[in-house]
Amino acid sequence: MKKSMMTLSLCGIGLSFSMIASSLTVDASSIKGEQPVAGIIVSLDKYYENTQNLSATDANTTTTLEKFNTKEEQAAADKAKEKEAKKYKNIGIANVDKYLNIRKKASETSEVVGKLPTNAGCTITSKKNGWAKIKSGKVTGYVSLDYLVTGDKVPALAKKVGYKVATVTEVTVRLREKKSTDSTTLTLIPQDEKLRVISSKDDEWVKVSVDDLKGYVKKDFVTIKTELKKAVSDSDVKEDASTGVTSVRAGMVSYAKQFLGNSYVWGGTSLTGGTDCSGFTMRIYQKFGYSISRTSRAQAHNGTSISLSQIKPGDLLFYASKGTINHVAMYVGNGQIIHASNPSDGIKISNAYYRTPAKAVRIIN
Repeated sequence: MKKSMMTLSLCGIGLSFSMIASSLTVDASSIKGEQPVAGIIVSLDKYYENTQNLSATDANTTTTLEKFNTKEEQAAADKAKEKEAKKYKNIGIANVDKYLNIRKKASETSEVVGKLPTNAGCTITSKKNGWAKIKSGKVTGYVSLDYLVTGDKVPALAKKVGYKVATVTEVTVRLREKKSTDSTTLTLIPQDEKLRVISSKDDEWVKVSVDDLKGYVKKDFVTIKTELKKAVSDSDVKEDASTGVTSVRAGMVSYAKQFLGNSYVWGGTSLTGGTDCSGFTMRIYQKFGYSISRTSRAQAHNGTSISLSQIKPGDLLFYASKGTINHVAMYVGNGQIIHASNPSDGIKISNAYYRTPAKAVRIIN
C-alpha cells in the first residue's frame, strides 16, 4: 500500500515537473542529450535566459518605437517652426532704446510722420538701400534697417516682447472685480477696445488690466491674441489745429504727443523718465503756465465741470471705479485722449470712451 502511494506521489511529482517543463518556452534542440533531472534545472536556466532575450528584444523594439516617435515629434516641431517663421517673415521689431523715427521718405532729412517705440512691431513691405518701407498701426513710412530686428531672430523676440490682448466683441462689457456675474462692476468697456491680458487660464473668465484697474471679463465677450506694440502718429495734432481750437489748446496737444510711448511710473512726474496719469497732465499744464493739483482725484475738483458734449482738445477727462476717481486723461479731439495708461503701454492715445468717463473738467477758459 505504502509502495503504491509512493509510486503515485512520484508520478505526481513527475506530472508536476512535466507541467512546469511544458510551460517553458525553450528550444528542445538546445537541451538535447542533457539528463532528465539535471534537465529540469537546465530548462529553468534556459527559461530565464530566453526571458532575458525576449526582454532585450522588447527593449530594442521600444527603442525603435521611441526613435520613430522622436522622428515624428521632430518633424512636427520642424513644421511648427516653419509655420511660425512664415508668420513673421515680413515682420520687423524696433531695436532701439526709446523709439525709432518713421520718415515720409527714405532719407534722414525727411519729415518724421510717426515713431516706432522700442520692441514695437511693423510689417515690412519693401527694402532698398538700407531702408525699409513699413506699416505699423495707422502709420506708413520708412525706417532704417539698422534699427530693425528681422529674419530668423524675430519669432523668438516676438514671443518674448509680445503680449496677449483681449478685444471686446460686444457693445459694452462689464469689468468685474471678481470672477462672478454677481461681483462689483469696476467700469464698462466698449466694443473693439483692447485690454491687456493678465491671465486667460480660466475656462469662463479672463483677467485683464485697464489703466491701474485689474478685473475680469467673460471669455465669451472677447477674442484673445498676441500682439506687438504699434507705431504712434502725430497726425491728429494737425487735425486739431485746423478745427478752430485756440493756439494754446492746439499747442498743448502737440506738446503732449511728443511723449507718446514714454514710460509709465506710478508716483512719477517726469515726461521723459516716467510719470503716472496725473503727473502727466500736471506737467503738460505746467508747461503752458497752469498750476493744477497732483492727484487725479484732486484734479477733478480743479477748474470747471463741463458736460461730455462740451469737451474740447486740452480739457481733462476723469474715470472712476466704484464711485472713486482713479484716472485722468487729456482730450485731444476726434473722440480721443492722451494719457499715461499703465506700465505696459506707457503714454498712449486711446478712445475717450475706452472706459465710461465719470467727469469732464475745463481748466483753460
